Amino acid sequence: MKHLSKEAIITDWIEAWNTHDLERIMHHYADEVEFTAQTVIARWGKADGKLKGKEELRLHFSKGLALAPDIYFTVEEILWAPNGYAVLYHRENGNRVLDAVQLNEDGLAVKVTAYYLNQQL
Repeated sequence: MKHLSKEAIITDWIEAWNTHDLERIMHHYADEVEFTAQTVIARWGKADGKLKGKEELRLHFSKGLALAPDIYFTVEEILWAPNGYAVLYHRENGNRVLDAVQLNEDGLAVKVTAYYLNQQL
């Protein structure tokens, strides 16, 4: 991912989700990724909402794809930071989500916090 611009990284990430390609989705995350979201509490009962490492995240996303077979993301806004970005998008279920993403030097997500407009997951 290092050779890709942030715009290209986001475009590929969205396309990966919209085609339900788990391996392509996972290609965007570093092995040591830390992911925080309400969905972690709902699916795994982890009170702090945190997953650590790519394998935990793979299980989480795999379950998410199974629970929402029609999942589809549409980007609304992208906000930029020197070491990452935040992408605001809406889902096929009407919910709006903001993912704040910190990238490592290789352009892989090392820290992600997902914020949901509605509690519906």
